[in-house]
Amino acid sequence: MLWLYRFLFLPVLLVSSPAYLRRMRRRGGYGGHFTHRFGAHPGLPAKRAGVRRIWLQAVSVGEMLAIAPMLEGLTADGKVEIYLTTTTSTGFKLAQERYKKFTVGIGYFPLDWWLFSRRAWQRIAPDLVILTEGERWPEHIHQAAARGVPVLSINARVSDRSYRRLMLYPPAARITLDGITRLLPCSTQDEERFVALGFPRERLQTTGNIKLDVDIPLLSAEGKSGLRRELGLPAGLVLMGSSTWPGEEAALLEALRSLRSSGTAGSLLIVPRHAERRPEIETLLAGSGLRYHFRTSGAAPGEVDVAVADTTGEMRALLQLADLVFVGKSLPPHTEGQTPVEAAALEKPILLGPGMGNFRVIAHDLLERHAAIEVADVAALAATATALLPAAARRAEIAAAAGQWHRENKGAVERTLAVIREELGKLGRV
Repeated sequence: MLWLYRFLFLPVLLVSSPAYLRRMRRRGGYGGHFTHRFGAHPGLPAKRAGVRRIWLQAVSVGEMLAIAPMLEGLTADGKVEIYLTTTTSTGFKLAQERYKKFTVGIGYFPLDWWLFSRRAWQRIAPDLVILTEGERWPEHIHQAAARGVPVLSINARVSDRSYRRLMLYPPAARITLDGITRLLPCSTQDEERFVALGFPRERLQTTGNIKLDVDIPLLSAEGKSGLRRELGLPAGLVLMGSSTWPGEEAALLEALRSLRSSGTAGSLLIVPRHAERRPEIETLLAGSGLRYHFRTSGAAPGEVDVAVADTTGEMRALLQLADLVFVGKSLPPHTEGQTPVEAAALEKPILLGPGMGNFRVIAHDLLERHAAIEVADVAALAATATALLPAAARRAEIAAAAGQWHRENKGAVERTLAVIREELGKLGRV
């Protein structure tokens, strides 16, 4: 099966390259270190006696933020050094800004083809590999097995769509799971799915979702006021769209119009999942008749109806301005959802669309605990936001339930670190 994967990889890459390169160009920031994609990672310092090297792959911003306490915990005693890779330019930028002191190097994950992967492995030469969430690359895992290097898949999950596909074609499941030493699912539902896909139960340990261990610095009252002024948000209620996708900005505009028609003053804060969608969003806003401002244009010259935070890495601060949060990529036709964890950690009332496939367990728990409300479509989003924003007591109840849920579900980082340290201990002395 691996040879078929290798044989098909390059033709598939060539066919998909134009779309892939266009997307990279739109998002920007990919020019530097582009050769990392082909395994040309920089030469690392020689390994030190008594120090193990871990190659940790975290695909993008969400995973990068989640691994912060793990990086700190693993490197605290000086016996571990980490080479950190990511897939996106936003993830790379965040890693460079925050994690240089915890790492021996930061790079882009190589394309998962034989020669590229082997070249990267020769240069990085890790003693242990850690993959986060859905990152399970056949060639990468094979290179580890060929060298006798253990592979841990942490915070592991399998989406609804991937699960259906893998169940239909078991060889694809085997090639992505064979060679993984330990698999640490983020939920019991994911654990059962991995067992159904053929992964040995004795090598599974559900450790929970490390994204729930988020610790968010709180803004002072002055900090919140300053951020509101920069965004142009007037005094009053704020409806926020968190990590929105196409179609959801228009839905939020309808919600804002409905809110104002009901007699409630309010403004809208949109945080698109991909900042490169600015032209599309600006076209929508230009025809809306509303005042708007994009954060990348600098401080707003005055008050606006709609603020668009087309930046990266500010979500945790921006959420603190919200009175009601809609979690994006969840309204039809979208089905996967974005994370509601940070909103819950900050005790914000949450609205979710029905499409929360990537966070189905979290969404189910929040809804069951009355810590979130599901809105089926655009009309339901507008109606619910219009009813809920003026209802301060009801919003407070939902927010309190969200905060309580978050506090009760922390601890995954320590459980995950315990397994990593156990595997490091099995490697013996350097």
